[in-house]
Amino acid sequence: MMGLVRPQFVLFGDSITEQSLRPGGWGAALADTYSRKSCPTPPVAATIFFGANDAALLGRSSQRQHVPVEEYKENLRKIVDHLKECLSNMLVVLITPPPVDEDGRKEYARSVYGEKAATLPERTNEMTGVYASQCVHLAEELHIPCINLWSQMQETPGWQKKFLSDGLHLTAEGNNVVYKGVLQVFNNAHLCAEEMPYDFPHHSEINGDQPEKAFQQKS
Repeated sequence: MMGLVRPQFVLFGDSITEQSLRPGGWGAALADTYSRKSCPTPPVAATIFFGANDAALLGRSSQRQHVPVEEYKENLRKIVDHLKECLSNMLVVLITPPPVDEDGRKEYARSVYGEKAATLPERTNEMTGVYASQCVHLAEELHIPCINLWSQMQETPGWQKKFLSDGLHLTAEGNNVVYKGVLQVFNNAHLCAEEMPYDFPHHSEINGDQPEKAFQQKS
């Protein structure tokens, strides 16, 4: 019987990436799009999606997550370099942090902590934009694709509530923005799901008397 040959996609990031695997998330949508067409083999594509936590402000409630912007950029560079060392022709895609709705963050803090909530947001959209800019610049330096969520989402009126559930994490519509962006990059790199063969033959291709032939043709 043939071995599994489907390509593997790696989604590397923080809680925004983690939540993408929930129903309606961009990771779950990708898994559905490439169903039966990607699996555990050496990865051919990887997304790197960091910055939302790194941009947390010093002196605020989430300062332990803060990473200086220069270090953030170098960390991204090291991740890309490591992936390319593992597989030189791997498609590596950088994704900037999404914008921050500061009022949404304050509303979320009040809903969780009540009167004990901090009066100032632990992140600002302006500072997150600095991190997003460095992510874009690094992608240009390394000649790899980048999805600029920070800029793209803010082009839509009412993006604060449309794309962000708590001022930081993504709504279903926000996840769809990421999904469409990643899918476009994958398609441009000839990783189009519609053009990929299934890893196993469709049942209509299997002869009940000689089923092994259909599998031999796929090997």
